Amino acid sequence: MTKLFRFAAIVSLACALTARVVSGASDATTFRGNVQHTGVYDAPGVPELHGVRWKFKTGGRVYSSPAVAGGVVFVGSTDGHLYAIDAATGAERWKFATQGRVVSSPAVQAGVVYFASYDSNFYALDAASGALKWKFATKGEKRFAAAHIHGLQPASERMPDPFDFYLSSPAVANGIVYFGSGDGNVYALDAATGTVKWTFQTGDVVHASPALAEGLLFIGSWDTYFYALDAATGAEKWRFKTGDDAVIHNQTGIQSSAAVANGVVYFGCRDAKLYALDILTGAKKWAADNKGSWVIGSPAVKDGKVYYSTSDGGLFHGVDARTGAELFALRFQWPMFSSPAVAGNLAYLGSHEGKLLAIDVAAHKSAWTFQTEASRENGPALTNASGQPNYAAAMASSFYDDIVAGIQKMFSVGAILSSPAIVGDTLYVGSADGYLYAIS
Repeated sequence: MTKLFRFAAIVSLACALTARVVSGASDATTFRGNVQHTGVYDAPGVPELHGVRWKFKTGGRVYSSPAVAGGVVFVGSTDGHLYAIDAATGAERWKFATQGRVVSSPAVQAGVVYFASYDSNFYALDAASGALKWKFATKGEKRFAAAHIHGLQPASERMPDPFDFYLSSPAVANGIVYFGSGDGNVYALDAATGTVKWTFQTGDVVHASPALAEGLLFIGSWDTYFYALDAATGAEKWRFKTGDDAVIHNQTGIQSSAAVANGVVYFGCRDAKLYALDILTGAKKWAADNKGSWVIGSPAVKDGKVYYSTSDGGLFHGVDARTGAELFALRFQWPMFSSPAVAGNLAYLGSHEGKLLAIDVAAHKSAWTFQTEASRENGPALTNASGQPNYAAAMASSFYDDIVAGIQKMFSVGAILSSPAIVGDTLYVGSADGYLYAIS
């Protein structure tokens, strides 16, 4: 090999390695950072809060968690659009209109962005232009529903669950895109064409997001079962029964998406437990009891530890991944449906209080807090003297309609149900105030 050729080869290799590093540093292409949904990001994150780099206003609320690819942030809104926003400036690149709320978190792969809408369609768009590549019609999107749900009136009326906020977020691997649906099915579609590879029918709504590992797909349903399916064929490998609540359905169903690490799958449930199961057999390794408080957000798993939050209890937990033994717990008063994202020693997650929390998981303490303007303006009137939500100020009675209206009023504090995506030294997260924030 001549010196010139050797030099050219070295330069070429260096450029290729640099391109891979830059791409890896600039992308967070799927919900929870990877198809295993561990919630871990290889990024510096924001150890010290400087402020808002930019914020982008949508026409609705942003429950969707953003994906970032090629310098563009993709996120859905309850205004029915999927948005593509310049990651550096916050300028709109394009938006795509559906006929329903977009509360699914998008996934981006090979220049295509995938997501679901409440219009009962699943979409694949060209990530550069927003042009429709294909769409797939499910058998009909809906929320989990039951009579006398949460003890609300009228007791004999079947009502949709007012806390069923999200749609399933897709996972893409090996040319297949996977997602759950309100029609009770788990779908596997050809990522290029949208043709059905297989479907698996559960007993109720599936709004959890699938995780993939070791050729298996892991997903929970509102039918109280957690499933392991063969990712290639959809054949059931095993199922695990969680708790039930046949009277008021308060402690029923799996909204949390699973995280998989080191041969164990972790997920939360409305039966107030965080479960750890063997991925090959479904055998329970341990379950952490949260004393009635739902585990809605998806757990993050890093370095032999699991991090997760609870709803009514407003607690953030760190537990031993092998045994479930609690290492620490921090109380934040307001419920948390957002899922923690971990970079370095910090975990970041949103609160219904309209705050983004940064937690030092090594020191077991808060590092910093970002508060939305809506939280500053509307929070005091909806907070009691102990710092907890003042539900009495928002909810006139236990009649279903009053509760629904009250939840919307509580969200006027800019509640953060979106889960942060971390790219470099910036966090991207949505809020019920309608904004997507870039925070550094």
